[in-house]
Amino acid sequence: MKLIRKLKQIIPPYAYVPLICVVGTNALAYSATRPITAKLLHHTFSLPLDAHVPFVPFFVTFYVLAFISWAVGYILMARESRSFCYQMMTGDMIAKLICMVCFLAFPTTMVRPEITGSDVWSRLLALVYQLDAPDNLFPSIHCLESWICFRAALRQRKTGKWYTCFSLVFTLLVCASTVLVKQHLLPDIAGGILAVEIGLFLAKKFNTGRVFEKLNTFLGKGRVHTGESQ
Repeated sequence: MKLIRKLKQIIPPYAYVPLICVVGTNALAYSATRPITAKLLHHTFSLPLDAHVPFVPFFVTFYVLAFISWAVGYILMARESRSFCYQMMTGDMIAKLICMVCFLAFPTTMVRPEITGSDVWSRLLALVYQLDAPDNLFPSIHCLESWICFRAALRQRKTGKWYTCFSLVFTLLVCASTVLVKQHLLPDIAGGILAVEIGLFLAKKFNTGRVFEKLNTFLGKGRVHTGESQ
C-alpha cells in the first residue's frame, strides 16, 4: 500500500491507462513488426550527406541517456493536467502507428561500421549494436520520443523555462547521437519529427484525448479530480 501511495504521488491515477497504452503501442510498432518484415526486402534511405557524418562513439552517452529522459518527460506530461496528458499520449500513439505503417510498408536497414575501439563508449556502443538490429529505422522512434518530450515542454506550465531549454538541448543531442553512432540515417530524424507533428495535429483536430475519458468511464473510474487546471 505504501508503494501504491508513492506511485500516486509521482504519477496521477488518470495517467495509468494512457501510459500503459503508449508503452504497448511502442512495442507493437517497433517489435511486433519485426517478425513480419524479417524476410522482406529492406531498403536504405541514405543521402549523400550521410557519408560525411562522422562516427563518434562518445555520443552513445546521449543515445542511452535518452531512455531516462523519456521516462521523466512522459511523467511530466502526465502530471501537467488530465486533458494535456490525454492529448499528448494519443498524439504519441498516432505517431507510433504512423511509424508502424512505415516499418511495414518500407522496411529499412543500414550498414553499421565495425567498432574497433576498446574505450568505454565503444564497448557500450557494441552492446547497443548487439541488442538492437539495424532495422525499423525510418522514422526514428528515438528522435520521435525525444521530440514529443520537447514539444510537451513548450506547453507545460509546471516545469518552467529551465526544463524547456534543457529539453531542447538534450533533444538535439539525442537526434545527433542517432546518426553519430550510426544507428540511423539523416532522413530517419526528419521522419521521427514529422510523425510527432502529424500525431499532435490529428490529436488536437479530432480531440482524440476523449478516448481515454470514455475508457476511464467504462472502467468505472469516472473523472478523477486532481485540483489541476485543465
